[in-house]
Amino acid sequence: MDNEKVYAMSFAKIYPLLVAKAEKKGRSAAEVNEVICWLTGYQEHEIEEAVSSLTAYGDFFRNAPHLNPNRKLIKGTVCGIRVETIEEPLMQEIRYLDKLVDELAKGKTMEKILRG
Repeated sequence: MDNEKVYAMSFAKIYPLLVAKAEKKGRSAAEVNEVICWLTGYQEHEIEEAVSSLTAYGDFFRNAPHLNPNRKLIKGTVCGIRVETIEEPLMQEIRYLDKLVDELAKGKTMEKILRG
């Protein structure tokens, strides 16, 4: 899929998919929110606002209050692509979130997911 199409997608469309992936494996929406807050610096109420205001997925990351510097410690593959080698910065941020939710769904502890 073209990066611009991904960036233009509504966060309100993506967010429930992230939550469903985690919940399918016994994790919670609160844990997904914790991961998003850690990665982006958003507060939980700001995530809810982004969902209700139909914020574009790209804008959600472009406007993130504080991208966590430890996100660069996230390694591994998402859809067969190593997240640490993605050259497009915005797509890399999106894939970091995908990777964190994958780790959540795989049962990793929150301490390991948040690179604690």
